Amino acid sequence: MGIKDRVAIVTGSGQGIGEGIARRLAVGGARVVLNDIDEPRVSALADEMKAAGFEVGYYVGDISTKVGADGLVDYAKDTYGQVDILVNNAGIARDKWLVKMSEEDWDEVLRINLKSQFLCTQAAVKHMMEANYGRIVNIGSRAWLGGAGQANYSASKGGVVSFTRTLALEFAKYQITANVVAPGLVDTPLFRGLSQEAQERLVKTVPVGRIGGPADIGHAVAFFADDDSWYITGQVLYVCGGRSVGAY
Repeated sequence: MGIKDRVAIVTGSGQGIGEGIARRLAVGGARVVLNDIDEPRVSALADEMKAAGFEVGYYVGDISTKVGADGLVDYAKDTYGQVDILVNNAGIARDKWLVKMSEEDWDEVLRINLKSQFLCTQAAVKHMMEANYGRIVNIGSRAWLGGAGQANYSASKGGVVSFTRTLALEFAKYQITANVVAPGLVDTPLFRGLSQEAQERLVKTVPVGRIGGPADIGHAVAFFADDDSWYITGQVLYVCGGRSVGAY
């Protein structure tokens, strides 16, 4: 894969999907900047990856704030001299039926899932424009198609798709691509926190008969991040075992 020696920022990469993405990019030879709000967790992951021979740094901060987003990008630029790949992965879910959803539930999900992508992209893209090169990969979700009990989450991920398509148009002339990876059910701490009954019920909705893992999402991100993917922009790639094909 053509990501060797590229500098990649992965937000929300202390665990779960973000960790899987970071590991995959590191295996491909990228210099990876991890990010999380949990310092012990992200520093432990960085130490583990460094011990395995990967070039990894980390930045602790809330990237849904301008201070946090700018700080993350500045850290990557100051440490490695460039910013080539930005993976906007940080996200949360607060699923509730609309009539029970609080204003805070709505605001927090939109802040973490969508505003953080705006702020981090705005901070990173200026360096990409100067270099006349960049790969932006935003993590969406199959749920942008709609999901009962997920009005806030689905709206945030729908925003990610629209945001990304706009980035593709605005920055194509700078040789910067922008694409979405839209996971379905993935084996993460969030999924494992569900009851056994709920897990079994959800697995039955996946046409391939099993849920994916963080490494599956990392593989898709690495594809979009590759130098050779220069002619692919503004696209949504579902990594969901077929769930996006039907109404699940």
